[in-house]
Formats: sequence, C-alpha cells, structure tokens
Amino acid sequence: MEAATQSPSSPAVDAFQLVFHVNIFLLALAGVFALFALPRAVARFSRAAEWRYGHILRAIPLQRRTPKPPMRSIQAPSSSSPAADNLTSDESHTFHSEAHLIRHPAAKQEGWSLPPHICAWSSRIPTFANILRYRLDIGFSLGQALVLVIYSAVLVYAGFLKSNVFEDPLRTGFVAMSQIPVVFLLATKNNILGIFLAVGYEKLNYIHRYAGVLLVIASNVHSFGYIYLWTIDHTFSENIVMPQHIWAFVALVDVDLLYLFSIPFFRQRAYNLFYCSHVVLFILFLPALHSHQPGVWPYVIASAGIISLDYLIRLLKTRVFNAHIRPIPDLMLTRIEIPQLNAGWRAGQHVRVRVLSSAMGWFGWAESHPFTIATAAKTPEGMVLLCKKTGGWTGRLYEMAKAAGYESDEGAYGRTVQVMIEGPYGGPGHCVFASYSAAMFVVGGSGISFALSAVQDVLQRDSEGASRLKFIEVIWIIRDSASLTPLVPQLAALIQQSVYAPLKISVHYTRASDNPPRKDFLPPGLTLTAGRPKIARALDAVMSRAVSYGSNVKASMDITGVVIGVCGPTGLGDDIVQVISQVDAGRRWAVGGIEMHEE
Repeated sequence: MEAATQSPSSPAVDAFQLVFHVNIFLLALAGVFALFALPRAVARFSRAAEWRYGHILRAIPLQRRTPKPPMRSIQAPSSSSPAADNLTSDESHTFHSEAHLIRHPAAKQEGWSLPPHICAWSSRIPTFANILRYRLDIGFSLGQALVLVIYSAVLVYAGFLKSNVFEDPLRTGFVAMSQIPVVFLLATKNNILGIFLAVGYEKLNYIHRYAGVLLVIASNVHSFGYIYLWTIDHTFSENIVMPQHIWAFVALVDVDLLYLFSIPFFRQRAYNLFYCSHVVLFILFLPALHSHQPGVWPYVIASAGIISLDYLIRLLKTRVFNAHIRPIPDLMLTRIEIPQLNAGWRAGQHVRVRVLSSAMGWFGWAESHPFTIATAAKTPEGMVLLCKKTGGWTGRLYEMAKAAGYESDEGAYGRTVQVMIEGPYGGPGHCVFASYSAAMFVVGGSGISFALSAVQDVLQRDSEGASRLKFIEVIWIIRDSASLTPLVPQLAALIQQSVYAPLKISVHYTRASDNPPRKDFLPPGLTLTAGRPKIARALDAVMSRAVSYGSNVKASMDITGVVIGVCGPTGLGDDIVQVISQVDAGRRWAVGGIEMHEE
C-alpha cells in the first residue's frame, strides 16, 4: 500500500474516502436494525428491575418471603372451551387440578405489576419472518445469508468501483484496512453492536467469521496485485526489501495464519491452538500493519481500543469463588454450585468458567468454557451450572468431581474448588418470557439448564404478581430415560411451585433402556414417553391454553402471544422453525403471534 499522504485528488485519498463512507453506510445499516429493536428495549427497561440483572454478577442478601395468603379456587374451564377440546385425558386431569385453578393473591391484595409487552417484528409480519427463518443449512437461515450477501455486495462495490485490481491494487488494501475494526468488534464478548441489537456475541459470530474471510481475501488480492505490478515492471527485487513492504508481508502472513487456524478442524479438535493463535497473531497484526502503512493509524487505534475495552469489561465481569462440584453419572455431567453468587443474571444467560486447579492439567486451569446458568437469580441455591462431559476439559472436570468422595467438613459428595466466573453473556435480549400469555421450552440433553433457569425465573415472577403467563410447558428430549432420575426432585419442586401458571413437563427418550424409571413414581404433571415428541401438537395445545383459561383472573388480560425457547442440538432449532412456519395464520393472529428464542 502506498502512502496515504498524497494530494487531495490522489487515488489513495479517494480510496480512503470511499471506504470511510462504506463504513458509515454499514454503521447506518446496523443503526436501522437497532432502531427496530428500540420499542422492545424501552418496554423492557421501563421496569427498574431490568437494569439490575443481566450485566454484572453479584452476591446479595436474600430476604425471607412472607407466607402467601389463602388461595381460593375458581371455576374450571367448561368442557366446551377450546382449551378443553385440545387436551388428552391425562392433560385434562392436570389442567383441572385444584392446585392450578386459583386466584393470584397479588391480584387482590397488592395489585398487578405486569411486565409490558411489545410484539417482535416476527409476530407483526409472520410471513416475511418465516421466509427469513427458512434454513438453508443446519443452523444457518435465509435471513443470515441475506445479511452476508448485503455485506459482500457493499465491499465488492468498494473494491471494484472504477477500479481494476491488476492496475490499482491500492483500493483492495484500503478495503481490507477498513474492515479490521469490524472484525475486532464482532470478535469481542462485549461489543457495542450486540448491546444495541440486544443479541449475544455468539449470535453475531457468523458475521465475524465471514468478515474475517473477506479481510483475508482483500489482503491477499492487494498483496498479489502489487507483486504482479512489480513483476511486470521488473522491480520486484528492489521493492521486496523495502521495510514497509517487509512489514506488509508480515501482516499478510498474520491474516493467512489466522484464517488457517480458524477452520473447523482446528476450532473443534485443537481449540487451544485456535484461541492462542488468535490472541498472538492479532496482537502482532496491528503494529505490523501500522509499520507497513502509518496512514492507517485511525483504524489501528480503533481496533486496539475495541479489544482493550472488551478486556476491561471482561475484567469487571469476572468473579472468583469457591464452588462445590459433584458428578451426576446418569447425565454424565458435573454440577457446579456457587451459593454465594446469587444475583446479576437473567434466565437463559451463560457464563464462562475457569477451574483454578492443577487437577485440570498443565493448561486446563487457563481454559475458559461457556455454560448456561441452570438457576434463576435470587434463589437460595445461588448459581448452578450443569457441565456435560463432552471433551478433554469437561472430562477432566467430571473425573475430578467423581474421584473426590465425601467432604469431611460438609458431609457432601464431591469437592470444593476455586473457580473464576466471567459473565453473564447472551440471553433472551429484550424478550421477557413473563410478558407472554404462554411459554413452551423445547430442550435437548444438557439444554435442560436453559429450561430450568427460565421456568424458575417465571415462577418466581408469577409468585410476585409480575407475570402474564397462563401456562408453561417444558419438553425435554433425552437419549436414555435414566437421565431423568437425578432431576425428578427438582422438576417435581417446580411443578409444585406452579400454582398460578400451570406447568407441564414432558420428557421423551429416544433410546431403549433396560431400566427406565417407573412412571407411577413420577409426580402429576411430569410424564415420560418413548420416542420423539410431536412438537406441532404440543404447540397447538399451548396456543389453546393461552387464549382460554376459564375464569381465572388472568383470563381478562390481553393476549400477548406464545414464546418458544429452544436449547439443544442445532437441528432442534431447525425443527422448531419448521413447526412454527406451518401454524395456521388465523390461529397465529388469534394467539397474538408466536416468537422463538434459540440458545
């Protein structure tokens, strides 16, 4: 890249101005998406409690709740109601149970403190939303593809407008330079774009990867363009030894190695190599780029500022606690309990965990892994994480918990270790589960962590008179029916707490078991069934209960739609998208829309 300090009409200045305006256009485009999210942001943050949760983890003293006043039964829905028409005999028994047909005490004595509800755009324009949600590949939608196509078109326009890459390789160098802050921004855990769009960094990662590929392509086209010009001018030997060009090739090797170590092979099989190479090469890339072309210092400073701010916020979000770990063999996972940490997160968010123990291996103590929080905030058990044994790090954690035995001081099985918790991250954004008329959570395997925290949170809100939910259903898909056994007490406790919004939990196992749990020992409201669930039928029943719930006080509330929370294998989300797209338009409008949140 030639020096940018040329005359006002020089090609370098023109290219600099062009890519600057291209970045302004991309920023404006992101602003449009943020503007669409603004109404829901205003509705969510109109409640003071929303400002205190989802940002910084903390420990708070828990207050004892006053005993609930006596609860009065009310009339059950008639047999001719739409809800009753959609229920099986077992469901009808649960639906008409006395525990579920009560008047909320808060409605009579304290008044309702209901969360405001603003429909998402997917509910307002469902046909267009179904088109955008259409999956082109596993976990990759048409809407995501459209974002990448627009992004590509903008950069192609900037790179080729009145320019030939063989005659003017400078242009592609400026294009590559202009996207460096974008790549850095989307690589951070705490990025401004995600905050304004109310989406977690993990949902923007596909743009980061694609922007990185475009950066690599533009950098190589820029470099080979100059090599081509030097070759035909017979000046290659003179140019290649110039210091600024040596630094140019250092930067080029940097980005090419970054791409090489980012391919799925290294990300999935050698994650530590992928992560460490990213950190080291990105640190080397910025000074190499500045040494090659000092005129790009604004972009270098912006990128360094972005990554520095991210690490500063991550430091502020980091806590060190003693945690109790114990194995759950039936689920092949490790349960991490941190009772002292009991506030600051929202249901559905995750944290990144480091276990500071030599038992994790030479470098295992330095590895950070994400896990969804399995409890709601402000509960006596504090933060609980369920860590599935899936690889080397989680395997060592499981074996460490399994080999611990009983602790002499507490008499509990497992051991106490020091952990570093960073977060919270992700979560449902401006989607507030308690603001809908009904909620359905479809989870697979260890995705039950998401459902447990979400259900616990909405039941807690409901007990405070701060929920619109009339019905909650959880569908948990597991391989082995024995996986249900360890969680039966916790699931039963949630069902017992669901006195204001009935909770039904359906567990489906897909692999034959020699020792399945006895169904007669399962509490009412918890069912165990062989085979995959019929999601469409379950959603139809949930929609019916959302619009008709007898004469309960919640029946007079506005119908605010159904929310479906999904967490599990990537293909599970694809299945739910297909089910939602097949819902009749009339029923969709009658229920107030169907929205989906995927973890």
